[in-house]
Amino acid sequence: MKFSTDVLLIAPGVMGLIFGLSRLWDAVSDPLVGYLSDKTTHQFGRRRTWLLGSIVPIIGAFLMVFAPPASLTGAGLTLWMAVGIVGYYSAMTIFFVPHLSLGAELTTDYHERSRLFGVRHAAYTFGCILSLASMYLLISAESQGPQEVRATAFQLALVAGGVMAVLILISLPALREPQHSQAPMQSRPYAAFKDVWNNRHARLLIGVTFVEHIGSAAIGVLTLYVAQYVVGAAYMAPLMVLAYMAPSSLSVPFWIPLSRRFGKRRLWIISLLLSGVSFGGMFALPFLDSLTARLWLIFVLAASAGFAAGAGGTISPSIQGDVIDFDELHTGERKEGSYFAAWNFVYKCALGAMLMLTGIALSLAGFVPNVEQTMKVQLTMVGLYGLLPLACYLMAALMFRRFSLNEEECTEIRRQLDERNNTQIPAVANTA
Repeated sequence: MKFSTDVLLIAPGVMGLIFGLSRLWDAVSDPLVGYLSDKTTHQFGRRRTWLLGSIVPIIGAFLMVFAPPASLTGAGLTLWMAVGIVGYYSAMTIFFVPHLSLGAELTTDYHERSRLFGVRHAAYTFGCILSLASMYLLISAESQGPQEVRATAFQLALVAGGVMAVLILISLPALREPQHSQAPMQSRPYAAFKDVWNNRHARLLIGVTFVEHIGSAAIGVLTLYVAQYVVGAAYMAPLMVLAYMAPSSLSVPFWIPLSRRFGKRRLWIISLLLSGVSFGGMFALPFLDSLTARLWLIFVLAASAGFAAGAGGTISPSIQGDVIDFDELHTGERKEGSYFAAWNFVYKCALGAMLMLTGIALSLAGFVPNVEQTMKVQLTMVGLYGLLPLACYLMAALMFRRFSLNEEECTEIRRQLDERNNTQIPAVANTA
């Protein structure tokens, strides 16, 4: 977003519209990838086949978004970025939906699921921490002009795409998809996603996920703007993000045993409330007179929000895996791809809504790139960065109180599924 508005000089309202319109394509691509992933039959595995196929689109998408031709301007440049952004989200869908689906298949144990997704969240966050070097290099390049930023962005896009490709290739031989999860889904697309919507637990999680991620999207969308135009220290932006990411990753070992003791539902509600309060405090930033005070406030609140995010990243996909078990009991099919496609689509809708809202709000407030902003613009930024997430997290916590799938019910579901699977295996063998 900031690369587009401050370097490519595309109006924030236009970029917000592009991000919003990209969600229309996601309404097709996310369910399609999830459904086809569930239906895939290949000796390499139904999930690993898609992970391998994501490599080339990911590299191409990184380059298209961060390396538009220098000769492009005006409508041509806007069209290029629109196609690039749609391509980027499509490429990441090809990776993320099968990747999350595989995670839900690797274990059926109620608490081991939390450990598995907790480690995934820690690794994901650690990768985000490493990527802060990119943010620092881009901020440093801004002082040398837009051409230097473009050159730096191109080099970083090559590195980011290349590293992700190498890591995928390294991981695939080590991953072994469980045999019980390899039976292809028989349902047609409409029936599969009708099952998702008819699952009352999944339907509630879809709403909670959307509201929660509108709040969490603020840190990715607005941190660079807030650092430069509100705090007055653009060079500190990587450290601000680090203050959020490090506790998010390091707190995972803290949350996992607590989820066993207090329950997943209660722990996620606590993390939502803590996240909301932490973000809400950011609204005070423009009213602090000294740079030191503003830095102290944002660092402390970012660390608090990151600590809470560690629980969300650990517990939420674990709960989603439990909900998929509930569906299997009632439909007789495992369709992790369809479920995680639905949640991934909702997540991207929330991010897109936040990007679109940010672009339109900044344009209406009178935002002008690379100059000191008026108090109206600053209040708009911290309102989106603080008050909106506060409202979203509080609403998500209230909604999630209605979630009723607990450990005892999940244990009984697994018992019935295991019993059903054990009786089906001999029948299949005799038929063969």
